[in-house]
Amino acid sequence: MQSSALPLGHAAAQNSKDSLKHFNSRTSIYLLIICNGHGEDLIALEIIKKLLSLKRIKKIEVLPLVGNGYIFDSIDSEVFSKIGTQIYLPSGGFSNQSFKGLFRDLRVGLLENLLSNWLLVNKKHKDNYKIIAIGDLLPLYFAWSSKCSFGFIGTPKSDYTWSSGPGKAISDFYHKLKGSEWDPWELFLMRSHKCKFVIVRDSLTADNLNLKNINAKYFGNPMMDFIKAKNLDNRNIKSFQKLIMLIGSRSPEAFDNLDMFLSSLSIKSLPLKILVFVPLSSNIDVNIVEDYFLKYKFSKEINKEYYLGEESIWIKNNIIVLIGKNTFDDWANLSQIGLANAGTATEQLAGLGVPSLSLPGRGPQFTKKFANRQQRLLGGSVRVCSDKQTLMNKLIYLLLDEEMRKKQAILGLERMGPKGASKRIVEYLNFNFLSQ
Repeated sequence: MQSSALPLGHAAAQNSKDSLKHFNSRTSIYLLIICNGHGEDLIALEIIKKLLSLKRIKKIEVLPLVGNGYIFDSIDSEVFSKIGTQIYLPSGGFSNQSFKGLFRDLRVGLLENLLSNWLLVNKKHKDNYKIIAIGDLLPLYFAWSSKCSFGFIGTPKSDYTWSSGPGKAISDFYHKLKGSEWDPWELFLMRSHKCKFVIVRDSLTADNLNLKNINAKYFGNPMMDFIKAKNLDNRNIKSFQKLIMLIGSRSPEAFDNLDMFLSSLSIKSLPLKILVFVPLSSNIDVNIVEDYFLKYKFSKEINKEYYLGEESIWIKNNIIVLIGKNTFDDWANLSQIGLANAGTATEQLAGLGVPSLSLPGRGPQFTKKFANRQQRLLGGSVRVCSDKQTLMNKLIYLLLDEEMRKKQAILGLERMGPKGASKRIVEYLNFNFLSQ
């Protein structure tokens, strides 16, 4: 079913043309963007880059509520700044998933930090700011309580998580009863007269919100817009089956995930020559990662180079591993299968048509509950495995069965949608929100 809010064809083109008329309006815009998570930061970054081309924006500020928002340091513009106070949260921003994580976050000053940032946001109405909240309840509440006109981009939640099988958890029945994954208090904030737009990640969620008298829009999923791969020469790896291993971006959980994957690869030999890409986020210590490969009897190769951005090469039997920093975009586009215990990166992998397998650990992020939700969200493009033996059996099956890989890949492509959502969102904002 196609959402009535879906801006396709002539209507989208007309909005794009009309929005240009507003570029040089005499009204100066002061804009604050509030976001709360790694994926939300990336979406905000992509939108900010496009908003900076609008000449009438006097100032753009971003307030990241989780992490240090280091990715915004890449923006070099006189009209842009990062504001507020940022602290490192031991839970990685997932304190709502465990009492232990919440307690650890409270110990490092979570409440004091939130209060400080909330007070900062509540001063913005004096300067006639407009606010865009990206994420879920927390940025939405900050925007609503500010007395400013605001809009909401609700990226983390999708009604596919409860409407798609298996979905037998109590939470799935709860969401079905509500008719939405969004909770009643979030729906209340969305209905505020100060809330000028709601944008969600898929047409199903938009349709269900429209049934609840919330004028929700769907322009595609902006998560796919910030994968920018280089045109790498891959001639010397054509003889390999290519896997990508996503261990997450937060330690020590990332090291636990790595240990589980390497332990799995050790329990059964693979029938083909395998090249495994291990892209690491900038905050993961490469030396610790390499210690795990030594633990599982991999040998470091110092006389070979593949020229794919790798920092080191490791070999064991018919498995060759490339380790690199900030190489996800390039390596995801070269991969055929994923071993993925990650959030945003797994969704992006699905959107590239790469089927994945996951093996939930202790968390705090990638737990069994999180993994099952992700499987339903992506329509089965990623399959959750109950143990290491199951993981290896399914991996070998995917390696040998190209048709099954294609079928699983199509599911992810359908759920994530094509690129270009960020551009369409900014065109809509310029014409409908910033012009008001």
